[in-house]
Amino acid sequence: MNIETALKNAMAIEGALGAALVDYGSGMALGTIGGGRELDLEVAAAGNTEVVRAKLRTLASLQLDDEIEDILITLKSQYHIIRLLSTPGGQLFLYLVLDRERANLALARFSLRRIEGEIAL
Repeated sequence: MNIETALKNAMAIEGALGAALVDYGSGMALGTIGGGRELDLEVAAAGNTEVVRAKLRTLASLQLDDEIEDILITLKSQYHIIRLLSTPGGQLFLYLVLDRERANLALARFSLRRIEGEIAL
């Protein structure tokens, strides 16, 4: 599945408000869908790049022999899921913003895992 299809599938998740595929090496969004005036996905992509980098530095400092699957940020009205992708040589993550009242967090995480497995870059 290509980037556009992957993002459309992410937006099909119940409660989805916006999604992006982000290169955390550069902080650039490779693709976005949804969002709007209240949710600038380009700004969110850059900001969440710093979240990912900080967590990776922390794992290295702790000398943990493990990998990040996803990072969850909970707000009063939204869930923000950062799903790191297992791509050869890639530094990518899927970013999904959900309306907390309409979303099923477990199902959303499962769906992102499925999208990760099917995406071809």
